[in-house]
Amino acid sequence: MRVIILAAGQGTRLRPYTDDRPKCMVELHGRPMLHRQLDVLRACGLNDIALVGGYCAEGLKAEGVHLYRNPRFAETNMVSTLFCAEEWMQDGQDLLIAYGDIIYEERVLQALLAVETPLAVSIDTEWRRFWSIRMDDPLSDAETLKLDSEDHIVELGKKPKSYDEIQGQYMGLIKVRGDCVRAFREFWNALDRDVLRDGKNFDNMYMTTFLQELINAGWLAKAAYTENGWLEVDTVEDLDQYHHMISTGELDSFIQLKH
Repeated sequence: MRVIILAAGQGTRLRPYTDDRPKCMVELHGRPMLHRQLDVLRACGLNDIALVGGYCAEGLKAEGVHLYRNPRFAETNMVSTLFCAEEWMQDGQDLLIAYGDIIYEERVLQALLAVETPLAVSIDTEWRRFWSIRMDDPLSDAETLKLDSEDHIVELGKKPKSYDEIQGQYMGLIKVRGDCVRAFREFWNALDRDVLRDGKNFDNMYMTTFLQELINAGWLAKAAYTENGWLEVDTVEDLDQYHHMISTGELDSFIQLKH
């Protein structure tokens, strides 16, 4: 299996912590988020890892990791960043795609690795409990995620009208089965560059939009369930909240952080 961690964004909502470093190098409980994620990947036997940097890419500190760059990081989004590492996507080898601003327990990754459909997507069924510590109105920040009777995702990434439209929270952790990696690349390369999708041009397409395009084209995307066991660090308020919860021991009920 090969891994691509997306770490090109500017992390503007985490300033001043990101004034001089990539978002994934911001520390949580004394260690950069990237290093925490690498520990989990390697503990699960995943060592062929690439990073795609952009903003402050020279600040990405990780031994034994291949580095790609998105030179247009300031004017593109996640999917464009992902395909800056297209050559790392090898036919026949499973591909794990991870956002750089998340950390997760080994059990979360193991659940994803166990799913064998063409696409597997980690989702948190207890997301509302997690989101409620981050904001007063979780629905205002959430996105739809709808499943069929066989746990396949049929819709994600839209604006929900109610909690009934959210059967789990998308986390930014995706697996492409090895025999589908070539088709995954070909699908992206064949997309019409002139079409707006969810209000965004091709260069700024959301990852959830790209996944929805695949699903609409007939790809099976199965949910890999977790109940918490992960964190997203998106804002200064997130970071301050987590550090407070670490000091009081409250964070242990959401995720077990290794020092």
